[in-house]
This record gives sequence, C-alpha cells and structure tokens, in this order.
Amino acid sequence: MLIKNIKNTKKYILPVVLSAGFACLFNSCTKSFEDYNTNNTGVTPEDLQGNNENLKLYFATAQRAIKNFSKIDPNSYQVQQNLMGDVYGGYLMSANPFNSGQNNMNYALVSSWNTEPFKVLYLDVLSPIDKLEKAEVKATYPALWGSILAVKVLATSRVTDIYGPIPYSIVGKNTDTNIPYDSQEDVYTQMFAELDEAAQLLESYVDGSAVTEMPSNLDEIDLIYSGSDNNVRFSKWLKFVNSLRLRLAMRIVKVNPTLARQEAEKALSTEQLITSNADNASVRIDRESGFYNVLEFISNNWGDININASLESYLSGYKDPRIGKYLDKATSDKISGYKGIRIGAIGLVKGTYSSYSTINFKDGASPSFQQATAPILMTASEVSFLKAEAALRGWSNSGGTTKSHYENGIQLSFDQWGANGAQTYISNSTNKPSAYVDPNNSRNNAPSPSAITVKWDDAATNEQKLERIITQKWLALFPEGQEAWSEFRRTGYPKLFPVAQNNSGGLIDTEIQIRRIPFSQNEYNTNNSEVQKAISLLGGPDNGGTRLWWDVEKGNF
Repeated sequence: MLIKNIKNTKKYILPVVLSAGFACLFNSCTKSFEDYNTNNTGVTPEDLQGNNENLKLYFATAQRAIKNFSKIDPNSYQVQQNLMGDVYGGYLMSANPFNSGQNNMNYALVSSWNTEPFKVLYLDVLSPIDKLEKAEVKATYPALWGSILAVKVLATSRVTDIYGPIPYSIVGKNTDTNIPYDSQEDVYTQMFAELDEAAQLLESYVDGSAVTEMPSNLDEIDLIYSGSDNNVRFSKWLKFVNSLRLRLAMRIVKVNPTLARQEAEKALSTEQLITSNADNASVRIDRESGFYNVLEFISNNWGDININASLESYLSGYKDPRIGKYLDKATSDKISGYKGIRIGAIGLVKGTYSSYSTINFKDGASPSFQQATAPILMTASEVSFLKAEAALRGWSNSGGTTKSHYENGIQLSFDQWGANGAQTYISNSTNKPSAYVDPNNSRNNAPSPSAITVKWDDAATNEQKLERIITQKWLALFPEGQEAWSEFRRTGYPKLFPVAQNNSGGLIDTEIQIRRIPFSQNEYNTNNSEVQKAISLLGGPDNGGTRLWWDVEKGNF
C-alpha cells in the first residue's frame, strides 16, 4: 500500500466516528472530539440508555481501536503501530521503502504517521467511552463499566507510552478552551485510580454483592471475553484488570520504585491474575463480518510486512521451536530458511526484500494468526514473566521463585502457540542469538546482539537474570510490538540490532535507539500553547531522542 495516500483515504472503524478524521484535519482532536459523533448517526447519549445496539456500537469501536484493526481502514493500524512499535520493538520490518526511503523505519519520522496513535485514542476510544459515561452505563451495568474502564486504561497506556504527556484528566469535560496536557506521571496516577474503580466494580459483581441484570446481547458487546456465563466472563475481566495493573506497575519501577512495588503487590495479593491461556485477552476476529487481523491483511494483500532481523537472530540462534509458528520461510533463491530485514536497512528494494520471511499466515498453521489468537492484548505468559521480575526484585506475593515463574512463562507461551519441546528449550545452556547476514547487502550485516542463553542460572547477576527474563518475555509477547518496544526502552532488553541507516539528522542516537514519537502536528496547529507546555513537561525537545518519564537512564537495580 502506498502510505503517501493515507491522509487522503482515511476512514474509521464504524459510522459513529466516520467523519471524525476530516474534522481532525482542521480542529484539535482533543478540543473537538466531544462533538464529533453527536449528530453523525442521530445517536445521543440518552439513546444509549436501554438501547443495547448503541451500547454495542460504542464499546465495539473502543475495543477494536485499542490496536485499531478495521474492515474499512487497515492503513490506520499500519501507521499507528506496524511501522513504528512493531519495528522498534524488534519484531517486524517492511521491504517497502516508503516515502522515497525517508520514513520512521530509519528515523526520518513522518509527521502524518506520527499523528495516528494520538488521533485513534481520542476519536475511537475516549470519545465513545465518554458517550457511555454520559449515558450512565456505570449505574445501569456497573460490572460492564468496569470492563470499559479497563479498555480505556489499556488504550491510554499504549498512547502515553508513545508520546509521554497527553491530554487526559480534562478530556470530555466539554470545554472550548485549549486542552492542557497532563504529565505522564499524572496520567499513570489517574490510570491506577481507574483500575481501582474497575476492580471494585468487577469484584462486587463476581462475589455476588452487586448482581445486576446485563444486556441480552452481551456476547456481541464484549469482543474480548465472550462465550462464557457472566460470572466467568467478569472474573476474567477482573484478572485482566489486575494483570494490567501489574504491567503498568513494572513500567514505572525505575522512576518510582515505591509506587511500583505498592501497585504490583496490590495486584499480586489478589491472586486474581491471568495464569491460564484460557484467560488470555484478545479482541475477537469476526472474519464473516469483515473484521480480521490487520497484520494478515497488510501482509497478504500489500506485501508490506516482513520479519525484523532481531527476531530472526533470537529464534534461529536459540533453535526456538516457535519459529515455524511465528514465521514463514524466505522465498528467495539466495536464502535457505528464515531471514529477517534489518531495521533501517540500507539499499532497501521491495522487489528484492519482499522475498524475506513474513508472518506465518498459511492455512493449516495451528494455532494461526487467522484464528482469534490476535490482536493479542495480554497473555498468561506475560503475567508469569512479570511475576518472575517481581520475585527477582524481592516483592511480596509473587507465589513462586524467579526461576519457576520464568520457566512457567516459557511453557505457557509454547502451549499458547502449540509448539513442542519447551522443556528441552528451557534446559539449553549453549545456544545464543545468531549474527545477522544480509545476502543482498553486507552493509546490513551485524554481529550477535547478545550472549545470553536460555537456561536459568541462579549464580548470574541480577542484570543477567533480568536480561533472561525480558528476552524470553519478548519472544513470548510476539507479535505485540508496542509492548515489546516499551519494555525494551524500560530495561534495555532484549538487546536489539540498532538501525542500519539513521536518517534522524542526529536527533536520535543510533545505539540508544528511538525513545518516543513527536507530538501530533495537528496539535501544534490547533492547540499550540498547550503543546509548548507539554514539551516542558516532557523535559526535553519534542523529538524521537527524548526519554519518557519512566524511561530512566540508569541500571535496572
């Protein structure tokens, strides 16, 4: 797909926000989102009360927009995450040299691309959730409101971890003034408070103290946990809320270790966490209705997705049995087996590099990306690795040793993907990530990024132990590149190949790698005074080299 045409073809997931993109070209997304979908469809907040179809419309929009997959506009996801977080997190790359070779994949950041995550959050997540709040869904269906808050926090966390400061506390307050940005610290404080509220509402339903009637079409409304009786459904949502709290607590461990431990131990003490793959959170793919995994569409229809060289290095070097579940072999005559593309590859030509490995979307792969295994939001494997790190840090209530959680995280990932040989893999103490060799351009070659092995070593230093945990967590998180990029920035692990060609003009350090995405140009045009204040909150220039609040430049211990 030619990304240069995106700005002229932008559409949105459902009619509720169909015209929002055009308004956003001329008005601040945050300033005007209150009005965008009031009259587009004739639906008002009052109409949502007792109208389950409207409830479905708004909540479905918000859930799908977490990762922005749509039957109408796969372009949006491509620039929201696929050509940013998925690349920076070391998972994916594209053979397409977009924008004449000057693009986000080699740090020549494209302004129109950089706006997309911001736009999606405000128009497709916070705006419909604001409608649901004004329709008093909390009073009518309190447990469902708990799950809506969980979606709000998850979507917001992904976007603040892209930009840093964002407007949050005042959004939806129906003001005509410029919209101020909150510091990222304040955004996290509010997200933890919203998780408190969500947990309380869900606990009250699950323990029977606040049982209320639910919409008759709840399976259509809830795209993440469906097909269960309501008590089981909301028990899963409660586990998701606590697991999300644990993720966000760990994110801030270097900048506020006291709060990180407090929030983590709060989550761990509940024992209501995602511990089984049966409770994994993913947005349902309804292929019959035209909603599918956008990674599949972009790969199969546009040929714009290939594997990142870093992922090839670790999977091939470790002889990881999941490699065939994740990847397709290269089709080039020069390559035998799997081959990724180096981030910012020099001499990138689509006709040549499109024959490198892609995601495995072949029919018959079990489980495959064509099934409802993605878009994946959170898994039991990730939670187990979070517990491993909590135990390593000496926090209470992890429920096991660092080693046991680490090995369990690997096993859960193998089970999730239907891969065999987990125990043999876990016990391997010799295999290491491989060097990268580009058969078409030796300038892209790179030595092995790390000497870390798989087998647990109690005698290792804490940094070495953490590298093991995060490296295996990263392999298990695939293909969730946004979370992978955030964890790389937080910990420095796994060690990823740096960009082969850095076109940032010196704004981004090649070895330190990209830390964030600049603020939306639309916000500069319409909310400039507040953006300038946000830059002061950021604590550095508005470019890709400035670290976020939680991205502290120091060791992990």
